[in-house]
Amino acid sequence: MVDVGGKDVTLRRAVARAVILVETATAEALVTGSVSKGDVLAVARVAGIQAAKRTAEMIPMCHPIRLSSVTVDLVVGEDRVDVEAVVEAVDRTGVEMEALT
Repeated sequence: MVDVGGKDVTLRRAVARAVILVETATAEALVTGSVSKGDVLAVARVAGIQAAKRTAEMIPMCHPIRLSSVTVDLVVGEDRVDVEAVVEAVDRTGVEMEALT
């Protein structure tokens, strides 16, 4: 793992975006909440936040970081879901991997 002991503690912020292409019927089911297993978007949001919090456990060589903020936004379009994760921390190393996870 890289030594970050000599770096200054500063505000670190990372944004990760993705587009998930889906069938029109799937997008409609997400919007109307008619998926039999429950609220898919709520589960995805919580899973994304939990993944950001546990990144150091899942990805080798990542420093454990005290995160100050994690948001996961999901916007459903006609045939897509736009995902944006924003992660912030005040630390010696960046939060890019946490945003991507």
